[in-house]
Amino acid sequence: MTRTLITSALPYINGIKHLGNLVGSQLPADLYARYLRGRGNEVLFLCATDEHGTPAELAAAKAGKPVAEYCAEMHEVQADIARRFGLSFDHFGRSSSPQNHKLTQHFAGKLAEAGLIREVSEKQVFSNADGRFLPDRYIEGTCPNCGYDKARGDQCENCTKQLDPTDLIEPRSAISGSTDLEVRETKHLFLRQSALRDDLDKWIDTKTDWPILTVSIAKKWLHDGDGLQDRGITRDLDWGIAVKKGEEDWPGMEGKVFYVWFDAPIEYIACAEEWAEATGNDWERWWRTDKGADDVRYVQFMGKDNVPFHTLGFPATLLGSGEPWKMVDHLKSFNYLNYDGGQFSTSQGRGVFMDQALEILPSDYWRWWLLSHAPESSDSEFTWENFQSSVNKDLADVLGNFVSRITKFCRSKFGETVPEGGEQGAPEAELIANLTTRITAYQGFMDAMEVRKSAQELRAIWVLGNEYLQAAAPWSTFKEDPKKAAMQVRLGLNLIRLYAVLSAPFIPDAAARMLSAMNTLDTGWPDDVASALSALPVGHEFSVPDVLFAKISDEDREDWQSRFSGTRS
Repeated sequence: MTRTLITSALPYINGIKHLGNLVGSQLPADLYARYLRGRGNEVLFLCATDEHGTPAELAAAKAGKPVAEYCAEMHEVQADIARRFGLSFDHFGRSSSPQNHKLTQHFAGKLAEAGLIREVSEKQVFSNADGRFLPDRYIEGTCPNCGYDKARGDQCENCTKQLDPTDLIEPRSAISGSTDLEVRETKHLFLRQSALRDDLDKWIDTKTDWPILTVSIAKKWLHDGDGLQDRGITRDLDWGIAVKKGEEDWPGMEGKVFYVWFDAPIEYIACAEEWAEATGNDWERWWRTDKGADDVRYVQFMGKDNVPFHTLGFPATLLGSGEPWKMVDHLKSFNYLNYDGGQFSTSQGRGVFMDQALEILPSDYWRWWLLSHAPESSDSEFTWENFQSSVNKDLADVLGNFVSRITKFCRSKFGETVPEGGEQGAPEAELIANLTTRITAYQGFMDAMEVRKSAQELRAIWVLGNEYLQAAAPWSTFKEDPKKAAMQVRLGLNLIRLYAVLSAPFIPDAAARMLSAMNTLDTGWPDDVASALSALPVGHEFSVPDVLFAKISDEDREDWQSRFSGTRS
């Protein structure tokens, strides 16, 4: 049994996330965590709300609440929605936790001791209209690299190029829109990433199984232009982790906080501390290689916009500390999910958001579509037509129909118990062989975190059952050979249990309902398909479940398409 540490990129605190955020990190991370647990592995799956920085302050001000109160409330909202989406976190923490405050200050002190932090007097943009220094991300303008007119002062979301506010063409305040900006002098701390460039380059070169997307973004930041730049890790803000050198004050840094990009990844470790304090477990065996974490495999999931911070920034913090921290082994990155001809956007309220999705359909409908269309090799697009087609064909016609037909037929002819009689023949042997081949392929894709290919293989496994049922036609066989029909039905009922186990990572609620209908707690993985197809013995009682998946009507699709065509208020 292996141990796997899984972290998902932290959702930002300023509101409910849209489906593009969900499929870019949390949902595929949950898929992988559920799969590994299903195979008997020990998993620690962590996530948290990312709570510091100007966006939290602004969102709190808009809501008319103190920022700490706003963050506490939004954490509960996000945690509740995550539960309702079936996200199986072992702990869902907060980057504002005392553990993260202490650990972030600890890392800053260690980096300072190693000579990897320098103080810089720099000129920073001050907005006269807003009466404050503007963090880089709250200055907008046109990107000098690609011409995108909503580039931020820290990075262009369109081309991912790292920027400084002074690089922007026609800069303006993202808070007020004012162009009445001036440059003033202030002092900040910089992490000397440039001093670690060769170490980071060599480390990334060892990651031969990383997605091309992940490596290409990291290498671009390492080598484009003048190469990896030192990065500011402090800000002139009220809300955040106070700048300290370990437990000591940092002269000249009074009133400043650490930049959110510096403290947020550290929360992955702090989150494990939070989990350990809540459960009595040992977090160090997951994170310290001198305390047992050598045998842990650490996997991260995130959207492509987060790749630079996780391939360079956070690793620089860990390496630079000189301490034996567990480094990431595999980083699974995703492209963007677009929405009906445009982009999902939290700031612009465009698309379907997680709470809205759950208002109209159960989570499994969304989980299936998002995962089976995950934007792995390129951006993908959500359309209502595609969503309707996928739900109706895959979930209702293939899986749901199989479960309904076999349970209802058995009830009508044999009652609600697994029937006895009959011997398996060539068709059943062929089915078992085909299932074995498909399940092996499914496991291979899941092990490799190939999300879309895993979904395709799972659907193909469902199809095999339908094809068998169609060819065996127990409703016809019953007239001539009831015992043979009993064998076919018995196999079909056992297939439902097998499907529930294999499908649980994708559609956990439906899988639980299938197991409940089959009156079993046996979630044993089908390492031997023939044995798995006799898990429910003769005489075992079952029940006919309600419809697993209702079809989406054209009227519903048109209604939802119209309802979500604008922006969220």
